Amino acid sequence: MKMRFYDALQMDPVVLKQKIAACSTKQDKLYYWGAMAVRSILIVAFAIVVISLLSGLFGSDNTPMAVVLFCILLGIRFVNFEYCVGDSLFTLAAALAILVLAPSAATVLPPLFLVPMHFICFLGLLCITTQRPEMGNGGLYSFAYVYLTGNPVMGEALVRRGLLALTGYLICGVVLFVKHRHQHKVVRFHHVVGTFHLSRPVCLWQLRMALGVSLVMTAGQVLGVERFMWMGFVCASLLSEYPYSGNGFPRFWQRIVGAIAGSALFFILYWMVPESMRSLLGPLGGLCLGFCTDYRYKTAMNCFGALMLAAGIYGIQGAVILRIADTILGVTFGLVFAAIFHQLVAVRFLRAQEGREAL
Repeated sequence: MKMRFYDALQMDPVVLKQKIAACSTKQDKLYYWGAMAVRSILIVAFAIVVISLLSGLFGSDNTPMAVVLFCILLGIRFVNFEYCVGDSLFTLAAALAILVLAPSAATVLPPLFLVPMHFICFLGLLCITTQRPEMGNGGLYSFAYVYLTGNPVMGEALVRRGLLALTGYLICGVVLFVKHRHQHKVVRFHHVVGTFHLSRPVCLWQLRMALGVSLVMTAGQVLGVERFMWMGFVCASLLSEYPYSGNGFPRFWQRIVGAIAGSALFFILYWMVPESMRSLLGPLGGLCLGFCTDYRYKTAMNCFGALMLAAGIYGIQGAVILRIADTILGVTFGLVFAAIFHQLVAVRFLRAQEGREAL
């Protein structure tokens, strides 16, 4: 029995492709392909409207925060923080406060304090928002932190960013309350946060993510790497794989292949289409992303929006070279860091946990 079209629009592409594979008729397959296409179009259209509206109200320099709030709004409809609703609303406020203040603080702190500042803020953000990384909150809030750190504001623009975050909090808070107020009623914030221990795989994952991303972001800032946030994205992506694994080679190669393929495809399309239509390449990548379930293809399509923005700053050739170079630097750092972390930290705590389970 086919699900309602509206229900199909709520499904992840992975689920929809499973439905397509299970269909016995061409008509049913087309039904779910249509749902996937409409879903992708609606998300891109909604993103354009919401981000444009918020950017118009709070300034184009705060477009990155508008993007982050849109992503949080999409995610919070389905995934909560696994506390009672009152503590969840507090968690959302704390997360947004970190996302507003930490990037600006990073621009004025001496290099010596950047690693501890990023580590404390990023670890805190993961600990309060991500109890089950497989649900996607880890990727969402790590993207938000890295993206905003790469696009800081100061002075009057920071005030506007704070007001934008408050507006986003009110909108996302209403959605959080309506969708999740009946869940986890007896679970309090301190019940979860107080259980942090490296013998738990999720805590080990949080520590590795926070330390690795803190180091690569600091290195990028201190060394003056152009678009250093791209290094942060790829490093965070490699370290975000869950369940925890000490082997980062599969994602290492997939990320490099995806970045090269996506950058090459964007470069070709950029010169093929008329100049007046080049601005559509970013939304095109977003539309195609709605059909992707494989990590390599997602990586390739994510290049479109990033390169569309960077091409206006560095030129198309410079943007493509920078994208590939930052990807290689970030993913190589992540792979080396993951191997060192696994040998020096993870093995010890994982063996201790295995010993306790054996008893």
